[in-house]
Amino acid sequence: MNSDSIRKLFEQVRSGKLSPDDAVSRLRHLPFEDLGFAKVDHHRALRAGMPEVVFGQGKTPAQVALIFARLAKHGGNVMTTHSTQQQFSAVKKKVRQAEYRDSARAIVLHRDHKRYGRGLIVIVSAGTSDMPVAEEAFVTAELMGNDVEHLYDVGVAGIHRLLANHSTLVRARVAIVCAGMEGALPSVVGGLVGIPVIAVPTSVGYGASFNGLAALLGMMNSCASNVSVVNIDNGFGAGYVASLINRL
Repeated sequence: MNSDSIRKLFEQVRSGKLSPDDAVSRLRHLPFEDLGFAKVDHHRALRAGMPEVVFGQGKTPAQVALIFARLAKHGGNVMTTHSTQQQFSAVKKKVRQAEYRDSARAIVLHRDHKRYGRGLIVIVSAGTSDMPVAEEAFVTAELMGNDVEHLYDVGVAGIHRLLANHSTLVRARVAIVCAGMEGALPSVVGGLVGIPVIAVPTSVGYGASFNGLAALLGMMNSCASNVSVVNIDNGFGAGYVASLINRL
């Protein structure tokens, strides 16, 4: 659908031949922009409530910069995950307002500061080594318009650290819990609160952790009924799902 088609669509609405709801439905399925190496989906925000997010791993700095710039041209917030400083340098040349969140390995353009979430999202990490994944979840939830707080280094090896922050947990509407090793922390948090808990296994741990597989299996076998699990190191996915829950 090109610009002429869009103009005709609005003319049909004005003339009464097409209802506004039908027009919006058609707009939700507008085509992508073909860059040759990537097909940029400019209308994902209309369909899903969040613009397309760029996965930086495996892309060249030039590719990331061009995709980022094209998304930025259409307004709203823009985010690239699993990004490098080299990719950020290329992006910065095209989009001066872009920022690099080093702890989250994310490039962000934060322009829409409206709050869409109805409550608080709390990000919990078991250890300091889990923080990069937790920070990715934090940045994602923040860019999607939520109030976000974090509790870091409160793992089960020192459970009193978590219990000392119980008042923060009970204020939350959704909790994201990131842990490696044996991945026990989400079950503990799930037993303390009556809200959705999104567990994120991280690839932190010694050999038998199998790069996060042990934590993943532990979380999937949680006895806490309010715990759901995303993929290993997928802080972005956790932040995204938490944001959707918080908008309900």
